[in-house]
Formats: sequence, C-alpha cells, structure tokens
Amino acid sequence: MYRKTYAEIDCDILTDNIKNIKENYKYDYYIGVVKANAYGHGDYIINSLIEGGINYLAASSLEECLNIRKRNNDIPILCLEKINAEYLDICEKENITITITDMAYFNSLDLTKCLKAHIKIDSGMNRLGFKDKNEVKEVFDKLTNSNIILEGIYTHFGTSGMWDKYYDNAIEKFKEITSLIDLTKIPIVHLSRSLTLVTHPKIDFANGVRLGIAMYGFDQNMNEPTGLRKIKRNMYLKKHHISPITFKNNLKLKTALTLHSTVMATKEVKQGEYISYGAKYIANENTKIAILPIGYADGLLKENENLTVKINDREYKIVGEICMDMIAVKIDDKVKINDDVIIYDDIKKRCKQIGVSAYTLLTSITTRVPRVYKEKEKITEIKY
Repeated sequence: MYRKTYAEIDCDILTDNIKNIKENYKYDYYIGVVKANAYGHGDYIINSLIEGGINYLAASSLEECLNIRKRNNDIPILCLEKINAEYLDICEKENITITITDMAYFNSLDLTKCLKAHIKIDSGMNRLGFKDKNEVKEVFDKLTNSNIILEGIYTHFGTSGMWDKYYDNAIEKFKEITSLIDLTKIPIVHLSRSLTLVTHPKIDFANGVRLGIAMYGFDQNMNEPTGLRKIKRNMYLKKHHISPITFKNNLKLKTALTLHSTVMATKEVKQGEYISYGAKYIANENTKIAILPIGYADGLLKENENLTVKINDREYKIVGEICMDMIAVKIDDKVKINDDVIIYDDIKKRCKQIGVSAYTLLTSITTRVPRVYKEKEKITEIKY
C-alpha cells in the first residue's frame, strides 16, 4: 500500500465463527451472505468461510456473484436479486443460481437453460417475491418439466418478531403461499437470517439458514427486560399471541476487522487558530495535531467526529471536521510521523458510540481502502 490506510481482517477468526455457529445451530445448508464486498471484509475471505463450514454463498447482483466466483470455482452462489433473462447464459456457464421473484420474470425465462433456481416468497416485507399460491403452484409444476432445476425456496423476514406479530405472521404466510406444492420435493428451504436464527426456535420445515452479520462476529445477544418492563412485555406477548424469543445464546463470536491509518504529518496550531473546514474547531490553547490520510471517502463516517483513535496504545481525540481524505487528531510529543494509528479495533463499541448499525459501519469502508488479510502465518494484501 502507498498511504498506509487499510483494513486488517483476521481470516482465522471468521473460520472459527462459522464453526461456532454450526456447533450451536444444526442445518444442512449454511448460506453465507457475502454481498456488499462481504460486508466490507472483501471477497478474499470466501474460502475462509468455506473452511469453517459455509456450503453455499449468496450475493445481491450478478456483478457480485461473478466477483465471488473468481475466488472459488465450485461453491454454489445464489443471486438474491433477479437477473435479466439476457444474462442467463452467464449464469449457466458460471454456476450462478437465479432467484425467481414473480410471474412476469418467470415468463421471461428460457426453460431449456440448464440453471438452478430458488423461488422467492413475499411473506409480508413487500419487496421481491410471490404472494399468490396459485402462481407458485404454476411455477413449481412448469419447472418440474423443464431443464431448470428448482433447488430452493425462501423468504426474508422484515422484523425480528421480538416485539411484534409480523415474524409469526410471515411464517404463516409462507406456509399459505406454498400450500399447493410439496416443500419436501425442494432440496433447500431457507427462511431465517442471523437475528432470527438466534432469537427463535428452528422452523421445522427449513433445512437452510442465511448467515450474514453473525459470520462477521455479531452474536445478537441482548439484555432481557427486567422488572416492570418485563411484566409489560410478557402481557403484550400473551395478548397478541406472539411466540417466545431467546435473548441470550451460547455463541462465542469475534469481530475480525480493524481499521488502520498512519501519521502523515504533524503541525503546531496556535491558540485561536481553527482546524479543518468551516472553522468549527478553534484551538483554545497552543495545540499539536497529527494529520491522518483517511476520511469519509474511505468510510470514516462523519459521526466519528470528536471520538478517539489509538496511537501507541494511547487514545487521541479527532478534532475538526472529518474531510473526504484526511482528519486531524490532537496529539502530544510522544506521537511521531509514520506511527501506526488504529482508527477502531472494536466495531461493536464504535457502532454504539456513533449510533449506527454494524451493517452501515462495515459497508461504508470503500474499495479505495486496501484490505490486509491474516490467515495463520500468512499475510496477504488486496488492492482495489
């Protein structure tokens, strides 16, 4: 790398996370969701996930699927969005599984293609998927007599069902919409995602689970309400016939990504002078600052302003506005040019500090930030 701003990913942690999930939750298919550049971790991690026990992958677009295919020739990859029929030759050649989302899309397909397909059911979220059981029956029957292999069927839950009836309703809707077909004739049935995996009992007719944020170290453990809040919650659940949920689980997951930069320059700022755009930060005393080559174009969200970074195991505060490419940090004489800076090494803590989800924070790290991978004794750098 040239400017020494990079994300470091420990692949062994990711492998161990998958093994830990598999020990606690038994399924036939563990579908690793690696969309958005594997939640910011980079496609390089794919084989580490497979080593842990992931036996299917999923991404959002054909572009993402093809990038993933470059990393592994064999593992099946499901595209979660529909792929225009004109590109099905590519799917056939690269072993990309398509999602059939509605009747109009199904009618555009060439049923002589040697493809694998999953049917998407809309169980209440109102994005993609079938809502009519007769249409599902028609698709099921026609695929049975075609070259396209109906390999899977799935839905996506819009809520966790922890404080609402929507999760329970979604399962009932899925059953109703698929009531005219024999689900046992479809090899993979997958409904749950990371959060619903750990908060709800296993759905008896499902043999697959889509793992997203859990793979990257988020176990979804939550504090159970106590006292009056617990009493009110239990009354609410009973009144609305909401199924019980689990707040705590036995997963021992770790985050694998840390964000780094370096001290590019140091500068003396006199009392009364300002730092960065807008003159929002005025030095109230003579101050020494370090300039770091990282900014919001790298994924350092502006919510990080006024938080700290770590240099030589000490905390130093970000001062002034975060720019597109640089930030300023208030330092002391112990900090030198070229010192390594840890922007954050505890993603969970940083998410709480800035009030964003792990999804937002991880996927904000742009591809101009090189990824450095640690796997056993090997170090690999990927530039974009």
